[in-house]
Amino acid sequence: MAMNWSAVCLLALALCSSFSDAQWPNFQQPSKPQRQEPTKQMPKDPQQSKQSFEAPLTWTYPEDPKPEPQPEVPFELRHPVPAATVAVECRESVAHVEVKKDMFGINQFINPADLTLGNCPVVAEDSSAHVLIYESELHNCQSVLTMTEESLIYSFTLNYNPMPIGDSPVVRTSKAAVIVECHYPRKHNVSSLPLDPLWIPFSTIKVAEEFLYFTLKLMTGDWMFERPSYQYFLGDMINIEATVMQYFHVPLRVYVDSCVATLSPEMNSSPRYAFIENNGCLVDSRITGSKSQFMARAVQNKLQFQLEAFRFQGADSGVLFITCHLRASSAAHAVDSDHRACSYVNLGWREASGIDSACGSCESSSFGPAVTTSVASPGVSASGGSWTSGSGLSHTGRKVRDVSESAVFEWEGDVTLGPIPIGEKVIS
Repeated sequence: MAMNWSAVCLLALALCSSFSDAQWPNFQQPSKPQRQEPTKQMPKDPQQSKQSFEAPLTWTYPEDPKPEPQPEVPFELRHPVPAATVAVECRESVAHVEVKKDMFGINQFINPADLTLGNCPVVAEDSSAHVLIYESELHNCQSVLTMTEESLIYSFTLNYNPMPIGDSPVVRTSKAAVIVECHYPRKHNVSSLPLDPLWIPFSTIKVAEEFLYFTLKLMTGDWMFERPSYQYFLGDMINIEATVMQYFHVPLRVYVDSCVATLSPEMNSSPRYAFIENNGCLVDSRITGSKSQFMARAVQNKLQFQLEAFRFQGADSGVLFITCHLRASSAAHAVDSDHRACSYVNLGWREASGIDSACGSCESSSFGPAVTTSVASPGVSASGGSWTSGSGLSHTGRKVRDVSESAVFEWEGDVTLGPIPIGEKVIS
């Protein structure tokens, strides 16, 4: 009975609890506020990641600029050849001088006040021909008289002293002095034959004395340019060009009177080999059977010839120096036995201008050994190396030939070319 009562009591309590929840469904007892302790946040470690690119980098550091390669251009230094702008007519007692206003040939007229004949100004001007005219008595205008055994020479100096252009301090031309001369023979014919004039007309002879130069140059195989290297080998043909550079002269023709080859610049040293002699006879081909020869003359103030390379027997250096005696005379003078360029070709003598009759006396020469010690022949091989010597260049002297019939002025000088190393060809 006691246990049943206890069960009934528990059931009643449960029913009461359910009824209370159904009556106040939203009622809740207030809860106590709870104190929240502050929390300390620890810093997070930064996360790293590798950056990637869609395309690979191609940039690099720029390189230093490099000079552009210069192409090889055939180049030959051209020496200026002034135009003939001064003329003198030697009259009986007066010197008549004419000067082009374009005195330097550069299309630049000079101021007439800047040019005087000695201390004398211009006396007239041809405006249509652009020519200045000067006239002077032979003893005036600071002339200088010189007497020789054959002539009386009156020398005048054309002085050009350019003044600045306008108000500027510049000039387009430089100072210059041109010497003109009048030659009068001291002797004349006094027989019953017609008398020769006491003066030589300007049309007969140009007596102005200016600078004149002879040169020797090594040329390329086509004769177009100066050869940049002096190195040759046995069997090669050495192309040599002789030139007379003329300034304000009548046209001149150059000749090679003689040439010798030596081991030193001294032309009289030993051994020496004379391969041109007897006033222009190239005897090397006649003596040794080589192919040496003068080339056909194309320009009067140039003469070209070929020399087959050789060496002195027993010479270790294999180096040659070539010294030639050059001569120039008026191109109007005929080719003769004293003015010629003869080669021995096909068992005969041929002249460079085609006047073969001038070579008749070449065969009369003695064709014995032309070397003072031993004949020219191949020797031991030459030492290597490059040579940078320039072309031969020489000032000239002047001589006057017999003037009984006509005056023939000639200029001559010696020019040395070298050193020229001659090596042996290698046979495989």
